[in-house]
Amino acid sequence: MTEPFTITVDGRQVAVTPGQTIGAALHAAGIRSWRSTRFCGRPRGLFCGIGVCFDCLVSVNGRPAERACLREAAPGDEVTTS
Repeated sequence: MTEPFTITVDGRQVAVTPGQTIGAALHAAGIRSWRSTRFCGRPRGLFCGIGVCFDCLVSVNGRPAERACLREAAPGDEVTTS
């Protein structure tokens, strides 16, 4: 088993257990929403958790529109939510 590590989410360090997705790491850190709907501004984060919806989109290492529920976190990942 490998050691826990951190990723950076909007400048904040978030702990990750190896094998966790970015979405799972955010949820474990108490971050439940990180974007909002276009028209009503309603909060969004993990919804389906299996890649069917697109509520959990983030940018990872400069690559936009990654689904946080599917993307396994890697040491040093830079995640932005806005």
